[in-house]
Amino acid sequence: MPELPEVEGLVRFLAARSVGREVASVALGAISALKTVAPGPEALLGTQVVGARRHGKWIDLATTGPHLLVHLSRAGWVRWSDALPTTPVRPGRSPLALRLGFDDGSGFDLTEQGTRKRLAIHVVMDPAEVEQVASLGVDPLSQEFTPDRLAALARARNQQLKGLLRDQRQIAGIGNAYSDEILHAARLSPFAMSARLDAATVEHLHGVIRQVLTAAVDAADGRPAAELKDAKRRGMQVHGRTGAPCPVCGDTVREVSFAESSLQYCPRCQTGGKPLADRRMSRLLK
Repeated sequence: MPELPEVEGLVRFLAARSVGREVASVALGAISALKTVAPGPEALLGTQVVGARRHGKWIDLATTGPHLLVHLSRAGWVRWSDALPTTPVRPGRSPLALRLGFDDGSGFDLTEQGTRKRLAIHVVMDPAEVEQVASLGVDPLSQEFTPDRLAALARARNQQLKGLLRDQRQIAGIGNAYSDEILHAARLSPFAMSARLDAATVEHLHGVIRQVLTAAVDAADGRPAAELKDAKRRGMQVHGRTGAPCPVCGDTVREVSFAESSLQYCPRCQTGGKPLADRRMSRLLK
């Protein structure tokens, strides 16, 4: 799933190429992806793009009319073309969810691979009209995200650190991959309980969050949209590297599996050398 650094990279990429351009065409390829009724996508026609920004993992393309808000979910992506195809878009089983064209012939496709379709497109006059955007927590790269703010979140509800980092209503933009990377860099167990962290540990975790995300944003900045996924994978230390040696200590990266996701960690760096229980594997071994 694209997370804060990749979405920030996409937003900067779109801003550099679309701000000042007029929307000349819009075609919906997946009716189920459109989550709003009025205004419709056709309300974007003839408007001028005035900005692109990020809300957590959401892309916000602002025009002189409505905003085009997009959540890419797990398998969505933005595919830019300097010369957008002119073939008609026909709703069906194609990965194409929406095609937006500009007055110079350029534009982009919103696509989603796989059979589980979760990509979300909203056309709204105000981003706050989308409940998932209005309810987002603090952005971890904003000035509002301070050690005191993180400490308050940690104390408010005693929860596993992995869950705290991934909860979009508390901290916006971090997902499964970067929560693994942050906790590895901070040398903290994903199952450590937030309310038990002392002030020094909270301050350390805050610094690591900023450091890991800033480095990932810097790595994504200026890259074409097509290169962002590979850049993310290459930058991972533990996430998606089950069975590989930890690049810090050489121990084997382990995995804990859940129904629809998994986490990766280094026992020596994060859990005192002890592997965490994998309930799915325990059931298989019975």
